[in-house]
This record gives sequence, structure tokens and C-alpha cells, in this order.
Amino acid sequence: SHLLLYMTKKSKLLGDILREKPQEADGIDSVVVVDNVPQVGPERLEKLKNVIHKIFSKFGKITTEFYPEADGMTKGYIFLEYAAPTQALEAVKNADGYKLDKQHTFRVNLFTDFDKYMNISDEWETPEKQPFKDFGNMRHWIEDPDCRDQYSVIYEAGERTAIFSNDAKEPITVEERARWTETYVRWSPKGTYLATFHQRGIALWGGEKFKQIQRFSHQGVSLIDFSPCERYVVTFSPLMDTKEDPQAIIIWDILTGQKKRGFHCESSAHWPIFKWSHDGKFFARMTPDTLSIYETPSMGLLDKKSLKITGIKDFSWSPGDNIIAFWVPEDKDIPARVTLMQMPSRQEIRVRNLFNVVDCKLHWQRNGDYLCVKVDRTPKGTQGVVTNFEIFRMREKQVPVDVVEMKESIIAFAWEPNGSKFAVLHGESPRINASFYHVKNNGKIELIKMFDKQQANSIFWSPQGQFMVLAGLRSMNGALAFVDTSDCTMMNIAEHYMASDVEWDPTGRYVVTSVSWWSHKVDNAYWLWTFQGRLLQKNNKDRFCQLLWRPRPPTLLSADQIKMIKKDLKKYSKIFEQKDRLSQSKASKELVDKRRAMMEEYRRYRETALQIYQEQKSIRLELRGGVDTDELDSNVDDWEEETIEFFINEEIIPLGDL
Repeated sequence: SHLLLYMTKKSKLLGDILREKPQEADGIDSVVVVDNVPQVGPERLEKLKNVIHKIFSKFGKITTEFYPEADGMTKGYIFLEYAAPTQALEAVKNADGYKLDKQHTFRVNLFTDFDKYMNISDEWETPEKQPFKDFGNMRHWIEDPDCRDQYSVIYEAGERTAIFSNDAKEPITVEERARWTETYVRWSPKGTYLATFHQRGIALWGGEKFKQIQRFSHQGVSLIDFSPCERYVVTFSPLMDTKEDPQAIIIWDILTGQKKRGFHCESSAHWPIFKWSHDGKFFARMTPDTLSIYETPSMGLLDKKSLKITGIKDFSWSPGDNIIAFWVPEDKDIPARVTLMQMPSRQEIRVRNLFNVVDCKLHWQRNGDYLCVKVDRTPKGTQGVVTNFEIFRMREKQVPVDVVEMKESIIAFAWEPNGSKFAVLHGESPRINASFYHVKNNGKIELIKMFDKQQANSIFWSPQGQFMVLAGLRSMNGALAFVDTSDCTMMNIAEHYMASDVEWDPTGRYVVTSVSWWSHKVDNAYWLWTFQGRLLQKNNKDRFCQLLWRPRPPTLLSADQIKMIKKDLKKYSKIFEQKDRLSQSKASKELVDKRRAMMEEYRRYRETALQIYQEQKSIRLELRGGVDTDELDSNVDDWEEETIEFFINEEIIPLGDL
């Protein structure tokens, strides 16, 4: 609204600003104009300047401040000059829309923008059409007729990376490259992209032939995180941060490859520093006494201000709703508390006070139906630590909470994906117990089963729930127990000596155990098992490092369609059993194709050889005086018959007197 007024006074004001300008070479691109500033007289001017300086010095060093006046009052807009243009840009990004009080909400613009917007032509110029880059079918692997999942393997100590298609008989190579990545690889959450790490940045690969789809230049990048919607990727480099231009953490737009925003980073010990909401609309970070929530696509602070939460220790987004859970420890007489807060309204939907708290851990069930807060407590008058599992039932009114108490030390906890069961490993070696609980509809938490004396320190649920692997990794020599939690039976007990990792495939049909060269220098291999614990393959790879299954995007089937499929499962089972029998009785399609290709190659070679043979016939006839020796019975008429007698030997046998 003040634009024309600014432009008429621009020449006069610009002169004043330039006169006071200490660094002439910087130009006017370091100057910002702040509108909707309170109009005050001389008695309140100093106070206003202090407030403005406090707000705007967050974005960089202010070298000049100019407050235009008329009739002894400030005019309602001011000019601030920063030491660098990047700082001015930060001020525009973060302070535009800042609410000073009820009457005054700042509007912040770059000074150079006024010239730009005044000189916009009234003529519409059609933007140049950019050519469409076709990377092929980005989800082709899901169309595999045999429903094979893919996985990436890094081996030869990181020198080679391969993508395999999983088959019960043997892995099928899809792509294999030397030095594809310098450290490790990561799949995006829906499996669309494979990210590789390089000294100069990140590369994303995808499509049928794993072509390079995008590059993000970030020198010394060491960590990466995707937004759940695959719209954004976050990269971290310990090399790149400068005070003026935050570049330790960069958020990129995956489709355009553009940098959306940079952030400073004090410590990368707890990666990811930014945690994303389930739909990728918000991301948040925690700093001392502050929780900052940002929104996409602007990458600006939600409602232009952070949440002040004194003593905040940890927070976590619900995987199913835009709800944040966070906890705050005790402070003198104020008890510790867990708060559930709805976003973007910031409405507190549940607060739970906790007493004598040592530590808390937040565990969400994968759909966001339940939240378990693991609370380590030291009850007054008792020795040792007691653990309470505070179970929040998120889908019910007022979010009721149930408690399970355990006096033994807790080794591991894990929710059943898509279900209402959870598993706990507790006790001390050699008496480690595995307990299975069920959160019932009436709110009661029932202990279904407890297995005692388990060789386990990790819980791995199948992504579809019901089945799980209890594993004793590393120090426990790779003991494995395959459990069906529908009736809590041990389907199989096995061992993969020195196993360091367990990875379920996205469908829950197969599970891989592996010994990584990164953690153990011998016996490097990955073994493939069925979900019931039947060993299918032992794949030894030289200095094998890492195996990662390629994630699948969420199913397009509705809940009702899935119910119908489960209901008609017997009908489908017949088709699958028939296919299994066919695959057992015949060579696999890949082997048949390989043999066909070899036969075709031989046939082509034979035809070429016959053609050369025919072309050389005239030379052969010439060499043999016109006699055709190509056929065994050729020139029969010219044959001469000879009789040859051979004297072999003569033997006289006396028969004696007759």
C-alpha cells in the first residue's frame, strides 16, 4: 500500500542511506524495508529502536538503521542495512508477518524488490516451456508378475553396489556398479529413489535402469533424511556451516532439485534433527527450551513463532495424525509431564503428570493408534529403577491411559505394526524373558505369553504384524527365534553366528539375517529365511557391508478390499500353489530365457558359419581338381572298385590220433 509513497521518496532516502553506508561495495541488496512499524515521538524512539534491533539482529549484523520522520513522529516504515545480502534475505523470510502487537504486524521486503516490481511490464510473456524428462516407469518393480521385492547390497568393503530381485531359489541381478556410492546407500520411504553419497553431494537414482534423476550439491555430506511424502530430502554436512549463510543442514525439493532452506546445526548426535509429520506438511526440531515447528512448502516457522517449553527433553510425531508428543522432566515441585499437542492449532489434547521420573522414551504404534511412554522411575522409599509402560489409547475420547509396571530391567520394546500387541524383552542374561501383551478393546492390557531364558536382545516384528524374530545380535552370537504371536508358538529356533542385522522384506514373507563387514571382519554373508524360519539361501559376498530392502508405497487397495481378499484367500491359494508346483517342476523363467538366448546365439553363429562355408565352395573345388568332397557320397560314378586280399595268418592245430 505504501509502495508508490516509497518510490516518490526513494531518491531522497536512498541518498541518506548511501551516505551512512560503511561498505560501499555491498550495494543496496543488503537493505530491507520494514513496514507497519509503530509511529512514535522522540520520547519513545529509543525504546522502539531497541525492540526493532533485538528482533532483527537475529538474522545478522545490522550496520545501518534509518527511521524516516515527519512532524516529529516516525513514519511507520524503516530501513535496515545488513552486513551481507544473505542476512537481508533471512530477515525477509523470517520476519515478514511478525506480529509485534495487536495493531502492528511487520511486512518486510528487500529494498531492491521495489525497483523490480515497479518495472514489471504490463505485457504478459509466456514462460518458456521446459522439456519433460522421462525417467521411465518409476514404480516398475511393483509390476513384477511374481511379486518379487528388490534389495540393495553393498560389498567388497563398499567398492561394489548391486540391486537384486529376491527369488526363493537365488537372487536375480537387476543392476550392479562399481563405486556407485562412497559410503552407504538409502532408499526413499516409498522406494522410488535410491540415494548414493559422494564427497560433493547426493545423487538420486530410479526408473527401470536406475538412471540418475537428481543431484544435490552439498560438500562433505554425511547424513540424509527423506520426508515421508518423498517431496523433500534433508542433507547434513559438518563442513559447510558459516555464520552468515547456514548450510550445515539443507532441505531440498526433490522434483526441482532446488534448495528450499538452510539451517545451522549445533550437534548431529541425534539424527534426524528435523522430524517430519506423517504427511510431510510439517517438520520440527528441538533446541534448549524450544520446539520449532516449520510448515511446507514455505519452510517458515508455523505461526511465525516457536513453542517455549522449558526443559523439553524429547518429542515425536504420531505416524498417523498431525499430533506431537513431548515430555518435560520434573522441576522442583512441578512433576514431569507428557503432553500430546494437535498441529497446527497447538491445542493440548492430553497432559499426563508423572512422578519420580529418571527417563522417558516415546514409542508410537505404526498407525498412530497407540502411544507407549516408557517411564523409568525411582519410587520413594525403594531401591532400584521401576519401569512403567504408559499406554495412551489415541482413538478413544479424552485419550485414556493404562499402565503396565515392570520391576526388571528392560532390554527392548516394540509395537506390533498394524496391530494392538507389543513385545518386551526384560531381565538379565542368562534369564532374559520375552513377554507379549495385548491391548484389548475394553482397555485392559493382557499378558498373552512369556517365554523365559531367551537368547535375545532385539525384537523384529514382521511389517504385517503377527510374526516376529527375537534375535540375539552380536554379543549373543546370532541366536534366532521365529514366533507366531497369534497363538504365541515358537515356529523355529536357529542361529546365524555373529549376525549383526535383521531385515524384514516389505511384505513380511521373507527375512534376512546378515554379518556386516562394518561390524565383524569375517563370515560376511547374508542369509534368506522364510517368515517361519526355514533357511532358503546362504549368500556369501566378499566383505559384505549392508543389505536394505526396497520399500513399497502404501497399497492402493481399500480396507474393505483387503478384507475381501483375506476372506477369499483359499481361492487365491490354489492359484499360487499351482504356480509353486510349476516353478518346482520346470526351470525358472530366468534359466529358460538364458538357455533360449544361448540357443539363439548358437543358431546365429551356425548360420554365419554355413554362409562362409558356401562362399568358399569354389575355392575348395579348385583345390581338389573339380572334385566335390562336401558330401560323403558325392562323385559316386567316378569311384573305381578294387579287391584287396589280406593274408592274416595260418594256424595248424593237431587233433591227435583218431
